Formats: sequence, structure tokens, C-alpha cells
Amino acid sequence: MHIVKKIEIIANSFELAKILDNLDKSGVHNHAVIRNVAGKGLRGTTEDLDMTMLDNVYILAFCMPEELKPVVENIKPLLNKFGGTCYVSDVMEIRSVRCVASM
Repeated sequence: MHIVKKIEIIANSFELAKILDNLDKSGVHNHAVIRNVAGKGLRGTTEDLDMTMLDNVYILAFCMPEELKPVVENIKPLLNKFGGTCYVSDVMEIRSVRCVASM
């Protein structure tokens, strides 16, 4: 087990490619994307609009603590320009070294 940084980004899906490209440039190559996210934040309720590119996405990625600075430097300008939010937290990664399925 070891500590890693969890990066959670909620943004407009129109900017998804730019965000993922900047994560990749920052050295974060693995991520998960959940589409059609709705919620309520500081600006009120946000919902997806059918038949448009205005739906929201939730991006989940992880990196080592020493890799976080370039991520923030690359993602922050995008969020400032296009909107969205990013949360970073410490989490514990548990890697399985002995998978039952491979036995």
C-alpha cells in the first residue's frame, strides 16, 4: 500500500479532449471518464442538455504525489478558461499482487 493523489475533475464534455491531453502531457496516462454527470454546486443545479455537447463529465485519475505539480499547472488554466472544478486528495492505493482469477 502507498499514498497516491486522487484527481477528480468535473467539466463540460466539450473540453474533455483538451483535459485528457493535458493529463497525458503531465504524465498521468490512466484515467476513467463518467459521462452525463449532473449535480448542484456554487452556480446552482447543472444538468445535461439532450442532443448537445453541453453535458458534463467526471474524470478520475491518480498520480504519485511528486507528479501532481505539472498536473495542476496544466489543468488549472483550462478550468479557469472554460469552467469546471478539480479536487485533489490523498488516498491509499492497494495493489493486488496475487489475483485469484489467474490461479
